[in-house]
Amino acid sequence: MTTMDVVQLSRLQFGLTALYHFLFVPLTLGLAVLLGIMESVYVMTGRQIWRDMTKFWGLLFGINFAMGVATGITMEFQFGMNWAYYSHYVGDVFGAPLAIEGLMAFFLEATFIGLFFFGWDKLTKLQHLCVTWLVALGSNLSALWILIANGWMQFPVGAKFNPDTMRMEVSDFSAVLFNPVAQAKFVHTVSAGYVTGAMFVLSISAFYLLKGRHIDLAKRSMTVAASFGLAAALSVVVLGDESGYSAGENQKMKIAAIESMWDTEPAPASFTIFGIPNMETHKTDYELRVPWMLGLIATRSINTQVPGIKDLVRQAETRIRIGIAAYNALQRVRNDPTDKGQRAVIETTAKDLGYALLLKKIRPDIENATPAEITQAAWSTVPAVSPLFWSFRIMVGLGFYFIALFAVAFLLASKRWFQRYRIFLWFAFLSLPLPWIAAELGWIVAEVGRQPWVIEGVLPTFLAVSSISATNVAITLVGFVAFYSTLAVVDVFLMVRTVRIGPHPEPSGSHAAPAAVLAPAE
Repeated sequence: MTTMDVVQLSRLQFGLTALYHFLFVPLTLGLAVLLGIMESVYVMTGRQIWRDMTKFWGLLFGINFAMGVATGITMEFQFGMNWAYYSHYVGDVFGAPLAIEGLMAFFLEATFIGLFFFGWDKLTKLQHLCVTWLVALGSNLSALWILIANGWMQFPVGAKFNPDTMRMEVSDFSAVLFNPVAQAKFVHTVSAGYVTGAMFVLSISAFYLLKGRHIDLAKRSMTVAASFGLAAALSVVVLGDESGYSAGENQKMKIAAIESMWDTEPAPASFTIFGIPNMETHKTDYELRVPWMLGLIATRSINTQVPGIKDLVRQAETRIRIGIAAYNALQRVRNDPTDKGQRAVIETTAKDLGYALLLKKIRPDIENATPAEITQAAWSTVPAVSPLFWSFRIMVGLGFYFIALFAVAFLLASKRWFQRYRIFLWFAFLSLPLPWIAAELGWIVAEVGRQPWVIEGVLPTFLAVSSISATNVAITLVGFVAFYSTLAVVDVFLMVRTVRIGPHPEPSGSHAAPAAVLAPAE
């Protein structure tokens, strides 16, 4: 097997494990806040039904949380196992947010989730409510720090290359913390998680109403989910617009690829609703466009151009040539660390060094690259256009569907008409998997759109892997897929079993409810 096999297998392994893990993350974020809302109503009203709701949805939250932890821990070990040079090159920057996430968020969340389940009879109502909201806070803080790390991969700020250590090092941690791409990704991702939690509650509650079971709990749960879900779905669209603007400012190639926009248009650029990207002809066939829309989203103006793929490739060629100068200066400094002139060259050109490293995929002596090879390396900065184009449009279409569904649910909740319209209950129930599909597509847009970079403009993905055999990666890939698939089956089994039992055991006594469900009310 070749070196590229190692890169492809390592990417496939991390991609699959991340997609598995992200099945559990959005539901954790959404259900945690919904639990806080439900228990707040219980504390304010003292009505037993709201306590039962909190405990029932909390049980489902606990199952999902356990699976999220099991799938998340192994992901971080892959940085040292499959991506050793990445960890060496940017570990000083990337490792800090992950360390803070573990200390500040994960331990907070893990500690208080135990108090949530075992503290009902040991804490006062107000104390237990604080515990529930601290679980929600921990979940959101965990997402914040992870997305700060991921946002830095998308837009590396607050760090610079040190020619003496041959590593990226933090120069301004506040810039890393307040990275505009990270902040936009955080609010957008968390809002998507809230939609997932709301849809989960809405769909299962609709199932109960269709079956004529647990009517009081289902109606109240649907009311909370409808209100919370509508606000979250609207937020996803608004914050997604902010994310698009941030990408338009800092990740121009990603925007051009998402739009399959090969040529720069006069401002303001139009938005392609439908089309078929053609990588061979560098055109988009059968286009259906909306004038001005892309320009307004990506630049929030009518006179700023959105650069097309071809122009961005030409810019990449220029940056590769500058990067070669940085690479040559770096070689001289390594031979003579006291050479101040070459250090000055590095200081002014280091930001383009990563572009020169793209040539390593073509030839080892990149300082001797031909113009054709520089052009070839520049075209490698174009990510896979078709997957980005369609993933983005399906994700956006689902986002608007969620707004419509939750708006109808909110109207029915305000009129108390849920049971009048079984067709809506079926729509709500069958929509259960859609938020996960949208979330996974969003992950594909974010991560595939960054290629060929593991750190945008700094480190190409193919250089970041460990010096291990492709066989070892393949073996661990099979093991991870088998393990994660088993966890997914166990998760679905436990979820379905708990939902079928419901907050109380069935009158027939055909199933034995778990202890957390059967706990007597105070």
